[in-house]
Amino acid sequence: MFHSKVVVITGGAGGIGRCIAEEFRKAGAIVCVIDIQENEGYTGDVGNEAVLRAFANRVISEHGHVDVLVNNAPPPMLGLDTCSYAEFSYALQVGVTAAFYLCKLFSAYFSEGASVINISSTRDRMSQAQSESYAAAKGGLSALTHALAVSFAGRVRVNSVSPGWMDTDFREYTGPDAAQQPVGRVGNPMDVANAVLFLASDKAGFITGENLCMDGGMTRQMIYHGEHGWQYGPETGQDGKS
Repeated sequence: MFHSKVVVITGGAGGIGRCIAEEFRKAGAIVCVIDIQENEGYTGDVGNEAVLRAFANRVISEHGHVDVLVNNAPPPMLGLDTCSYAEFSYALQVGVTAAFYLCKLFSAYFSEGASVINISSTRDRMSQAQSESYAAAKGGLSALTHALAVSFAGRVRVNSVSPGWMDTDFREYTGPDAAQQPVGRVGNPMDVANAVLFLASDKAGFITGENLCMDGGMTRQMIYHGEHGWQYGPETGQDGKS
């Protein structure tokens, strides 16, 4: 399905990004990764404009076009009590500006039927305390998705995925952690990768500007004290975990 397609993935050296990259490679794609961590692709900080320009230039010089862009690089999670002005600005640069700017840099080089998938989060609609930088970046990315879909209308489809609780080590949870989710388990990177490959495929050719919430139904289930293993109290805290 993706044989010889050029797929660009930010934050593709570990976790969800690495899983997405591996699945595209299995499907025959040519995968171009950029990550701040050392990797076999391009090592650099997507929060830096010069790095984004250099990376985009390399992709275009080597491949000439882009079929799929996955904006996955995660912003730092800092909160109201500790996050500085510079740190908050940097979170937005990594989580929102980089996605916008890569779309701009690749705009003239997206192939016919190209697709952009932004990896947002259910934190675009729900939060924990002291997570403002991450929540703002993910919320901005979800909004950027439908704006880009309209600007790219007829040229490029743009969608986003909002994962909920994902364990990047593929740990299997039981008890309350699983029970509080209607599907009965915690998610893993393959759940996200499967969704990304679908949205990038021709099977999703009539889908653009959408945000796919992938949280096992967690944001849909009302949970009260004493239900589904959730307990509220000073000893557990507001998130019901000790």
